[in-house]
Amino acid sequence: MSLTYKDSGVDKEAGYREVRLINSFIKKTHIPGVLSELGGFSGLFQLDMTGMKEPVLVSGTDGVGTKLKLAFLTDRHDTIGEDCVAMCANDILCQGAKPLFFLDYIATGKLVPEKMASIVEGVANGCVKAGCALIGGETAEMPGFYNEGEYDVAGFVVGVVDKSKIITGEGIDEGDLIIGLPSSGLHSNGFSLVRKLVLEKLGLSLDQFYPELGKTLGEELLTPTRIYRDPVYEIIEKFEVKGMSHITGGGFYENIPRMLPEGLRAKIDIGTINTPSIFKLIQSWGNIDEEEMYGTFNMGVGMVLAASPSEADRIIGFLEGKGEESYVLGEVIKGEKGVELWRKNE
Repeated sequence: MSLTYKDSGVDKEAGYREVRLINSFIKKTHIPGVLSELGGFSGLFQLDMTGMKEPVLVSGTDGVGTKLKLAFLTDRHDTIGEDCVAMCANDILCQGAKPLFFLDYIATGKLVPEKMASIVEGVANGCVKAGCALIGGETAEMPGFYNEGEYDVAGFVVGVVDKSKIITGEGIDEGDLIIGLPSSGLHSNGFSLVRKLVLEKLGLSLDQFYPELGKTLGEELLTPTRIYRDPVYEIIEKFEVKGMSHITGGGFYENIPRMLPEGLRAKIDIGTINTPSIFKLIQSWGNIDEEEMYGTFNMGVGMVLAASPSEADRIIGFLEGKGEESYVLGEVIKGEKGVELWRKNE
């Protein structure tokens, strides 16, 4: 009897079925510029350079990290793809780039078409929120490499910005204000600590409902990362934003300084932050000190912007008019590049 590829653990028919299932999800992301259809060897996108003197392509790549473990445990896979898009798209927004197109990569031990389609549906939902097209991707079936039921997800985004409008942070000055935009929760960072605490140390059930969360613990932890394409791109078109930071792994301490020039530091009043209950629960459950919390999690702030005081007032007024929450987190002061946390009322 001859050996087949299926005998080794790779089911080509399952792959074909996945392609059929995801076709409608991908089509809903198509924007002007998409030239290719699903099934080709590459994705094609035609650039529209209207109004740009010196267009610059901006790229970003990322994954979802160990948050995936929660998806495995809850058998919920429709939010992870959105996380992947968010981690990439939010990063390039920090340079002022408009996301154009996205590609994903999913690797798994055994290809289950419905599960893979659920992941891609999340990717497509994320692309719609980011205003970019999903023009390609890859699903790799790798038996013996991943444990049964496990997979990994990564993505790659390309955007564009006029060279004169690239946000670098170089123009940030002493006295500029720092504006915070709320997160949707944990986003996709700090999950190694969360799993160690919640699952291994405390053995909490992900199905447990918590009144302060308004949902189960599993639902809260799998809340998708917020995508800031709206309203951030509109802000950077209308106002002078000097710097932006996406609050990801490393929390405040690692990410806010990434937009600051040497000789300047951010003084943040953490008393202004409306910290969601999930962070308070994690801190209480683990008896985690404040510095560790702000050095690991976003603590309720997913994106920060730096602008002059007058421009910051206009930005906040604009956001209020759109029904968007925002607040002044603090200001830029002289000193060694870094972050200084304090509470005004203490």
